[in-house]
Amino acid sequence: MKILIVEDETQLARSISEYLSEESYLCEAANTFSEAMNKIEMFHYDCILLDIMLPDGNGLKILEEIKKQHKQDGVIIISAKNALDDKINGLKLGADDYLTKPFHLSELMARIYSIIRRKQFSSSNTIKQNELQIDLLAKKVSVHEENICLTKKEFDLLIYFIGNKNKVISKSTLAEHLSGDFADMLDNHDFVYAHVKNLKKKLYDAGCGHYLKTMYGTGYKWET
Repeated sequence: MKILIVEDETQLARSISEYLSEESYLCEAANTFSEAMNKIEMFHYDCILLDIMLPDGNGLKILEEIKKQHKQDGVIIISAKNALDDKINGLKLGADDYLTKPFHLSELMARIYSIIRRKQFSSSNTIKQNELQIDLLAKKVSVHEENICLTKKEFDLLIYFIGNKNKVISKSTLAEHLSGDFADMLDNHDFVYAHVKNLKKKLYDAGCGHYLKTMYGTGYKWET
């Protein structure tokens, strides 16, 4: 899952990034209004942590742009300002949640998880598709009630595919999802092929149906 941290307090942004990275989230940061706007225009995020007060602009303007572009990124406003008007305005503009500084990182993670779960998996902690079962909280995958061992990247790919079921996802999109800003620096997408190949093998060897399809020349699709 990919998170954008829009926060000009570099120490706070670093602390959030380190904490969420330990929980297998891929984190990117934007310290200014203009940098955040560029990233949001170029990339998709599962959740955006959005500070209101930025050195070169107002975070609510970023939220307005997200909604204007009809992007489905989850948004949590984080701000030191505890004014009721800011909270109401942010929620009216389409923010999913609001968190006032200072906050516990564990609470922030719980809020992020809740938004992603609600948007992608109908608020369920468990995903089931015939013989395949995924426990989102425990990050466990089982086929025919037998656990299979996936790497962090493989688990992330599996959740991303299922969260975008019946959609063709290009290799470049998967590269961006797995590597974030570094995707543009890669010469090719061989690492995407390798991760998908390993994920397929582990699922199929365990007796899982062939839900993950290779769409030659375009990418991959998870079929239900």
